[in-house]
Amino acid sequence: MLDGWVKLYRLLPCGVEAVVSVLSREDAFGEASAMPGEVYSTGAEAVADSHIMQIDARSLWSAIKENPQLCHALLGASVSRNRALVDQLEQLKSHTGAQRIADFLLGLCKTEHGACTVVLPYDKGLIASWLGLKPETLSRAFKRLQPYGVSISKNRATIKSVERLIRFAEEDPSSSRKDAPLKSSSFTQS
Repeated sequence: MLDGWVKLYRLLPCGVEAVVSVLSREDAFGEASAMPGEVYSTGAEAVADSHIMQIDARSLWSAIKENPQLCHALLGASVSRNRALVDQLEQLKSHTGAQRIADFLLGLCKTEHGACTVVLPYDKGLIASWLGLKPETLSRAFKRLQPYGVSISKNRATIKSVERLIRFAEEDPSSSRKDAPLKSSSFTQS
């Protein structure tokens, strides 16, 4: 990727699209398909104006065989991507929707201190899908960030205190959940 945003996705048998990744500048994708017999297992779609450099698979495979440094670089990139996927999986399983959005917004900030305004790089439906949320859950989660100094207006997020949002994103998810108490069961024991 030279610039822009591209989503990688898979279509489930029921027709639902599962967003696997959203890529931007300096990210690479599809290199596994350069290996003989491999096919790329996801679709790719530009979700904003993008510039992408295409490298011929045969040329890449030939260069890998001739240049061990290139092989090491691609392997290192693959390991980094795998680590990022594991981190994302952990976040999906352990963080609230509001914390996932906070992390997403923090990833767009160019500072770790003070106030920050960021432009959402693509539509909210894709953000929801990427973060494992339904669109209506995304709206509620954005509202949950208001007490932490975040306001959303169209495609802009204004963060009053990046430090405060970082603290919220890093807190124990069980302490930030406002789950309703369990109602007593209508079952009787015999």
